[in-house]
Amino acid sequence: MADVIDVAKLADRREKAQAYQGTDKNIQHVFANMTSSTLLPGQVALVGAGPGDPELLTMKALSFLLQADVVLFDYLVSEDIMALVPDDTICVCVGKRAGHHSVPQEKTNQLLVDFAKQGHRVVRIKGGDPFMFGRGGEELEVLFQAGVSFQVIPGITAAAGATAYAGIPLTHRDYAQSALFVTGHCKSGGAVQDWQTLARAHQTLVIYMGLMNAQTIRDQLMAHGRSGTTPIAIIERGTQASQRVNVSTLDQLPVIASSAQSPALIVVGEVVELADKLQWFTSQSQHSQHYRTA
Repeated sequence: MADVIDVAKLADRREKAQAYQGTDKNIQHVFANMTSSTLLPGQVALVGAGPGDPELLTMKALSFLLQADVVLFDYLVSEDIMALVPDDTICVCVGKRAGHHSVPQEKTNQLLVDFAKQGHRVVRIKGGDPFMFGRGGEELEVLFQAGVSFQVIPGITAAAGATAYAGIPLTHRDYAQSALFVTGHCKSGGAVQDWQTLARAHQTLVIYMGLMNAQTIRDQLMAHGRSGTTPIAIIERGTQASQRVNVSTLDQLPVIASSAQSPALIVVGEVVELADKLQWFTSQSQHSQHYRTA
């Protein structure tokens, strides 16, 4: 994948971005004034794809996807979003999956540097927001050391997007006055979670990549004061047509997690009680599922 590619044979993505403007005059006006949305040869754009629904992409993210000569993507970027990439764009999968062969981070870093040094317009697209448990900062550090120019286009993080589509507000005056986002899959040798803080009542805890550690999460939260009857939800494939939401209680978390599929979020807190009332997305999608486990 790191072999030199003849840049002259690649189409000019800027023209495709301009062609995408459509016929609506308001849309044309917006695109015409996106003067900062130019991806230069030899530059990398770190792009947040959001949680999966392609309509949640920012206009800037879409513009850069249409300009890119090369797109490096991972498994959290939905197929619907990747379908927006022009057919002749070079797409390289650098995804990681627990328990499966995956591209080492060092290889991904080197590909970004190599493609940029060859003069390509490079998009590194990540699910959600690249600075929210996405290792985007690590990749930019490598680009900085290599002298490669870069831009960052934020995306809607899964904690905000998936919970909204599941009818679970992150905060609510009657239920939660704060929200904490944590990862359930820490770096080996990294800091231990502050379980005392995570177990506080009347706050929303959103756990990324926590399915494999559901037993530990349940045990630690309950050991530090969270009641076993605390409402929880596991949101699978949030914001996508195949979204599935399972609402239960903290003491049942390991059982529910054992049958859940990634990508999934674990939500712990009183706000989950509102899911039955506010599950707007389920009523609009025949393929979406929302159910409660006693």
